[in-house]
Amino acid sequence: MKEYNITVVKTKNPAILKFESNHMLVKRQNYEFKNIDEAKNSPLAQQLFYLPFIKTVYISGNFVGMERYDIVEWEDVKDEVAQQLVEYLNAGEPVVIEAETDKPIAVTVYAEVTPNPATMKFVASKKIVGSMFEFKNIDEAKHSPLATQLFQFPFVKQVFIDDNYVSVTKYEVAEWDDITIELRELIRNFIAEGRDIVTTNAEPIQGNQAADPTQNIIQDELDDTSLEIIDILEEYVKPAVASDGGNILFKSYEPNSRTVNVILQGACSGCPSSTYTLKNGIETMLKNMMGDRVNEVVALNG
Repeated sequence: MKEYNITVVKTKNPAILKFESNHMLVKRQNYEFKNIDEAKNSPLAQQLFYLPFIKTVYISGNFVGMERYDIVEWEDVKDEVAQQLVEYLNAGEPVVIEAETDKPIAVTVYAEVTPNPATMKFVASKKIVGSMFEFKNIDEAKHSPLATQLFQFPFVKQVFIDDNYVSVTKYEVAEWDDITIELRELIRNFIAEGRDIVTTNAEPIQGNQAADPTQNIIQDELDDTSLEIIDILEEYVKPAVASDGGNILFKSYEPNSRTVNVILQGACSGCPSSTYTLKNGIETMLKNMMGDRVNEVVALNG
């Protein structure tokens, strides 16, 4: 059974908050409910409208958006609302009762090159997963129907899935000019058919192995420097790495040598330019922001 976690995300509108789930909540469309009558096909939205300050409920992909009335401030109630969502979702209650249909989901997929010549990023026009997943072989992909299907091709070496894209790393036996269209159409058709990208048993990659908020004991053991490094990686580095179809995880900080150890995944793993990026980008940034507390950044391929 899925275990849901909720992250609260601010929006440009101070009256609206997004409550992001680590799993997808709906597949086929976006929903907007302005009152409890409109929410008759969404048991979750109906329950939320029992909160007197909820004005509008939006449900899309992996998040629930809520607009409040001015009678409260989000800062006073957001934690309580997030906890209510976690309890509701982990109880296995339905989010939206979506009508079964044979009509394919409207989606487009385009191929995008990455700095790693062995990896191609296939970007969908809609969110496909709520967490990151990495599969290095068909055995690891047993809980991902999409990755399992991709591994049927002998030239597929590794699959990385996050947000709205799939990064495929190939063996040298094939050229992208010969296989890109076939891979793109397979991924597009898979999404359009509404099939599960991953199953409930798939284990996502945590945002930072040493700083997973669900692992409180581990996080409590981190020193202040490690926590500061994690914050910098999350805010400044990870978005840029994700745009290239990869991911970076904090592994450890060695205070004696002032060495930061990170793990590179997806398109970044084994990328010829990753060393340059590491030394001239990440390492330089950490040195500039943290002074003499950082001497070197060392990367391990995930």
